[in-house]
This record gives sequence, C-alpha cells and structure tokens, in this order.
Amino acid sequence: MLIVQLRFKTITENYMGMIKAIFFDAADTLFHLPRGVGYHYALVGEEIGLKLDAARLDRAFAKAWNSMPKRAPIDGPRMNDDKDWWRTLVDLVLDQVAPSLNEIDRDNFFEVAYDHFAEAGVWELYPEVLDVLEKLQPQFQLAVISNFDGRLRMILEQLGISKFFRHIFVSSELGADKPDSEIFRRALKFIDLEPDQVLHVGDDPERDWKCATAAGLSIFRLDRQKNSLLDLLAFCSGGL
Repeated sequence: MLIVQLRFKTITENYMGMIKAIFFDAADTLFHLPRGVGYHYALVGEEIGLKLDAARLDRAFAKAWNSMPKRAPIDGPRMNDDKDWWRTLVDLVLDQVAPSLNEIDRDNFFEVAYDHFAEAGVWELYPEVLDVLEKLQPQFQLAVISNFDGRLRMILEQLGISKFFRHIFVSSELGADKPDSEIFRRALKFIDLEPDQVLHVGDDPERDWKCATAAGLSIFRLDRQKNSLLDLLAFCSGGL
C-alpha cells in the first residue's frame, strides 16, 4: 500500500508541475445561495407588493433555467451585458407563478431582482474557500470563468475574494457560454497559456467537466456530496 501511495504522489507532483493556472467556476463552486433562488425571488416580490411562494419559485426557476436555449458564440461581448437574457429567464419564471402579472409589474420585478442578486449578503462563500485561495495564489495564476455577467465582479469583491484572481472571465464579455468549449479557448488566448497548463475546477458535469475537457484542460470534479475544495488543495500539493 505504501508503494502505491508513493507512486501516486510522484505522478501527481509531476502533473502539477505542468499547471500554471487554475480556473474556477463561480456559483456553486466558490459561493452559493444558502436559501435558494426562490427565497430571494419571493423577497423581491414582497418589495413590489407581490406574495409569491418560495418553493414554487424554486421549481419554476429550475424549469426555466433548463429550458433556456444554448447560444452559439459570437464575436465580441454580448449586448447590454446579457441583461436581456436574464429578463427572458425571469419572464419564464413569472409565466409559471404569476401569469396574469402586467408588464409594468414584470418590469419592476425584473429590475429589483437584477439589482438584488448583486447586493451584499445574498451570496455566501463556502467555508473553505478563503483558506484554499490563500494557499493556491502564490503557486498558480488564478482566474474565474463563469456563465455570468459584469455583476460577478461586484459579488466577488463583496465576498472578499476578488483580490485572489488575476482574471475574471464572464460569458457576457467573452461572447461564449458553457457548455460550449469556445469559452475556455477564448480565455486561454487571453492569458496566453496552453490547455495542458490549466486546471479547471467546477461542479457541473456538463458545463464544467465535459466542457473544459473538450477544450483540452484538465479538470477537478467538485461534487460537494463527496468532496470540497480542500481536496483540490491536497491534490495541488501532491495529494499526500
């Protein structure tokens, strides 16, 4: 058993010697919504005088999110920082939970919701994140790559972790979304590294694991039912 462990350690150390940068997914990898989307949508509803059920909103959001069509990459950033995309998503949610809502109330709900999800205290870091980033930053170039928009920078700043990342890549600015591997290829060109020099860390089998692998990156499969970013730290330091 000892021989196997030592051999594993050597292989891991040799592999990590090739890695110059680590990409992180954002939501559900670095931070999360402790109370879920529905809770926050219900809060937004209260703010404009609507009484909406959080559990029903959660179900509606999941259905709307899964029904949003995949988009082909475009040259350059998307219009309006993808705000129109989020409006379409919110409309799909409201179609399910408040179909009779008039256009003015829909507009109000969306604008309040859009700002709400960039406010301090909405998102929460996973408990190990700060320690992991502090230990990895001296060894690797760290970056975030996410299907998000410019609000992500404010969120990372409020959570106290923006200082760890040399780059923050968001799909609205790169003009490509996961699970299209083009988003990774564009980020690699920006930092001038080869795919085998970058490790991607994410929780989604399709948008992170499969997508990054298709672009030639190595991956760390984050599955919070089985592991955490502390396991990434152990892996990057040699595994044992």
